[in-house]
Amino acid sequence: MPELPAAYRTAPFDEHCAPRRLLRLFNGKWTTMVLHTLHLLGGSSRPGHLLRSIPDLSKKMMTQTLRELEQAGLIARTVQQIMPPVVEYSLTEMGQKFIEPIEMLYHWGIEHADLLERVTAAQHAAERPSQRVEDPCD
Repeated sequence: MPELPAAYRTAPFDEHCAPRRLLRLFNGKWTTMVLHTLHLLGGSSRPGHLLRSIPDLSKKMMTQTLRELEQAGLIARTVQQIMPPVVEYSLTEMGQKFIEPIEMLYHWGIEHADLLERVTAAQHAAERPSQRVEDPCD
């Protein structure tokens, strides 16, 4: 992997630097899943098919994520004026450019699944309330 430019190897990092903007874009829980699923579905999909393709994604969250991605210019919404109207979402040219970093991240996750499992286990352990019984004399 090529080394990062010097400006990105020393803190503090400007709020508007490219890495922070990229991480903000991918910050939404469903953003990368929606973009990648559209890619896997050939670049476009009707909302119902997209929703069925992403387990645990609610219709409300899908609609919100699609709107955010459309506003960002990463996907386009097309409505065919027939009865009933047919809506389709597709990756824009710019949206297609974001598939590469998403797939790089997914490959890293696959290669390091054991590390992800350890982190997940630690997070779950931290979320559980203590099973200790408090000593009333303390």
